[in-house]
Amino acid sequence: MYDPTIFENLKVAFENHVYDLDNLERKINITNRADQMDLSILARRFELQFTLVDQQAITAEIVLKASLEDLAGEILEILGESIGCSLLLRFNKHVQNIPIQCKKIEQALNAIWENEIQVTQTLSFVYEQEESSYLDTIEVEFVHKINEEHMGDIADFLEHVLETLEVLNGI
Repeated sequence: MYDPTIFENLKVAFENHVYDLDNLERKINITNRADQMDLSILARRFELQFTLVDQQAITAEIVLKASLEDLAGEILEILGESIGCSLLLRFNKHVQNIPIQCKKIEQALNAIWENEIQVTQTLSFVYEQEESSYLDTIEVEFVHKINEEHMGDIADFLEHVLETLEVLNGI
């Protein structure tokens, strides 16, 4: 009998919760979805991108990843392996005052997520663009892997994501 992987179970759980926030609660608008299998490295990746309904300038993206090592460790039941999936959040926001806004963003994220994260901000701009605006791609990588034991935490996790979107809109 087919036994779904941790990745598959978490993917479905995240999909259900996020689509409920879109279709039932109408707090967000889902803007993109990707479910990928990378055959060259035998890895899985699932992404859901969305915005708040009333604040669409900033996007949030949930990225769930499982590497070959993660999948093999689970399927082969290798003892001592850290079995689970990697979780990443990605936010896209335009900034003008880089030193001030980027520092505030980092401080806000560390306050919301309580040091369980690694934050990377990557700034980019379009050459010959008239505005002095930069796109800040903010990646929030969680230090620990997640598995089915964390499924009960998904609703709270998503509330923190929505809170993060609201805070980023204010910066």
